[in-house]
Amino acid sequence: MDKEMFFTEITKNAEIINEHITQKQSNDLFKYMKLLIEWNNKINLTAITDENEIILKHFIDSITINKYLKGKKNVLDIGTGAGFPGMPLKILNTDINFTLADSLNKRIIFLEEVCKELNLKNISCIHGRAEELGNNEKYREKYDVVTSRAVAKLNVLLEYMLPFVKVGGECICMKGPNVKEEIDEINSALKVLGGRIKKIENMVLPNSDNERNIIVIEKTAHTPSKYPRKAGIPSKQPLI
Repeated sequence: MDKEMFFTEITKNAEIINEHITQKQSNDLFKYMKLLIEWNNKINLTAITDENEIILKHFIDSITINKYLKGKKNVLDIGTGAGFPGMPLKILNTDINFTLADSLNKRIIFLEEVCKELNLKNISCIHGRAEELGNNEKYREKYDVVTSRAVAKLNVLLEYMLPFVKVGGECICMKGPNVKEEIDEINSALKVLGGRIKKIENMVLPNSDNERNIIVIEKTAHTPSKYPRKAGIPSKQPLI
């Protein structure tokens, strides 16, 4: 796929979800896609390697939450993996400060290379587990928005995410089709960690049957200092 074909495909799909992609943004996303495919031959970054599927299931999927970033200054993407949703959102929002965090350093090395190749400013890629970073004063309750895509069940995910969010800020949890049971299990986590469900948005990715649910959690109170618990405990002993 060349740049022109990529531009046509990504702008067409973006328009369906009411997002506008400029030529410059498209060029950067195209470079990102090529780097992703190249590096994926060396380290395992994604199971999705078809270019059309990368456009839909990585790029378009990531920017479905772009509307929630309007007017925000500091955004953290937890468990970013190969950079989703954080990197496409950064490409669309050069004025917002982004932090992309992952527990595998090889992914961070890849993301730093993407930042260098695209000459991105106001972005940090950090190596660490959410349980450890969430207890670091440098990051704790410092973000307007914290995003996460396909990292863990909601009652575990909220213990990873909410400690990073300022009171009044939001967690944007990107999930697949079957979330009712997960949502039914988060009341205790919300009460303990200081949050409430603000919105649940159900959607289908353009020209596909890929269903998505976006759960927006508002931070309503400071998270007690004992959360997040030590690495591994939230997943083994979820707040229920």
